[in-house]
Amino acid sequence: MKKLDPKNYSPKNNCLKNKIILITGASNGIGKQAAITFASHGSETILIGKDQGKLEKTYHEIKELGYLEPMIHVMDHATSSESDYIEIISAIELEFGKLDGLLCNAGILGSKKSLSQYDYKTWKDVLKVNLDSTFLLTKSALPILKKQENASIILTTSGVGRRGRAFWGAYSVSKFGVESLTQILHEEMEKISKVRVNSINPGATKTDMRKEAYPAEDPNGLLPPSEIMNAYLYLMSDDSIGFSGNSIDAQ
Repeated sequence: MKKLDPKNYSPKNNCLKNKIILITGASNGIGKQAAITFASHGSETILIGKDQGKLEKTYHEIKELGYLEPMIHVMDHATSSESDYIEIISAIELEFGKLDGLLCNAGILGSKKSLSQYDYKTWKDVLKVNLDSTFLLTKSALPILKKQENASIILTTSGVGRRGRAFWGAYSVSKFGVESLTQILHEEMEKISKVRVNSINPGATKTDMRKEAYPAEDPNGLLPPSEIMNAYLYLMSDDSIGFSGNSIDAQ
């Protein structure tokens, strides 16, 4: 397999030209930056987020920068059903006729408490947003992705999805699930399609979720989302053909 050092990858300006890419959690943070970055490298983007105002702001920023007009869709993964994911993929196929890439980035932190004190409703909500929505959207998108010569799925993992850590509860468990989902999807797709599947751990990044998780941390020591995009561009571009089944670090 190809080896990747995200810090050394130098994307071409048009490395995503003619690609249609769906991004969840595009209202802010890493998802928003990924949407802008993908658009800046030539792709058309479909943006999913639960906050309509923030989603529209992302839309306008992309338009004002002169990139291709994105499509937006408001969806709250905490309350969505399987039919909602099927409908958005059907709408994409009707509008664009294809889908080249999927970035499942939406996620919530939940509570940082011991398992003995963890609220079950919060547990279910975190698993639904972080893991179930990733499964349902990916499952719904696979038929259209498999039609492409080269398609890419990027899932979002975490360091606590590789080694459990006290007080990270449902978030950690959900990311262990994402790691497993990446491996299973890769093995299932490897022999029957050109769809590659990888996951990214963004690392310590200056986002609202990071602030929620580490309220006493100095944010000035963190990289902004714009500084970790090389790995995302690599995995979404054709430069990563043949690179699949991996869990990588963006930093």
